[in-house]
Amino acid sequence: MNIPNLITVLRVLLIPIFILLFYLPYEWSYAASSSVFAFAAATDWLDGYLARRLEQSTPFGAFLDPVADKLMVAVALVLLVQEHGNLWLTLPAAVIIGREIVVSALREWMAEIGARAHVAVSNLGKWKTAAQMLALVILLANPSDFSFWVLIGYALLLIAAGLTLWSMLQYLRAAWPHLRTTVEKK
Repeated sequence: MNIPNLITVLRVLLIPIFILLFYLPYEWSYAASSSVFAFAAATDWLDGYLARRLEQSTPFGAFLDPVADKLMVAVALVLLVQEHGNLWLTLPAAVIIGREIVVSALREWMAEIGARAHVAVSNLGKWKTAAQMLALVILLANPSDFSFWVLIGYALLLIAAGLTLWSMLQYLRAAWPHLRTTVEKK
């Protein structure tokens, strides 16, 4: 267990704290849950940076890092959908969570056939992640009333959902020759 892996484990352990803060019946719970989420998002960058800088990349870290990210984002989206209960948040949340399921399954399948490198993370994914994390921090920090900041959060989440679909299509296009070959063999 090295420092980057400990940071990744910390991100997973923050999830129940984040949930608890979100549901506390106090005005400050918005800022507190948003702060924990923002801290977790920052640790995602930090653990990757340290793993590369200290040359401490491990198979465990390579596995847990994306799992921790997806868990934190999925939990935040589910909490926000429950809180806001509208199409402007539910639709992008469904797109984002659905894309993660599709791309994770695609990567697993591509790894099984030895073609995992064809569905590697792209720069588009980094832009998607930035828009998504900023949207979630903003939305978590504000009550579900329609305010300027909530509208900015919705707009960023819609942008993230659009980038999510675009990146999923890129992954599917990269994998299509392997998918087509497999289907034609059957």
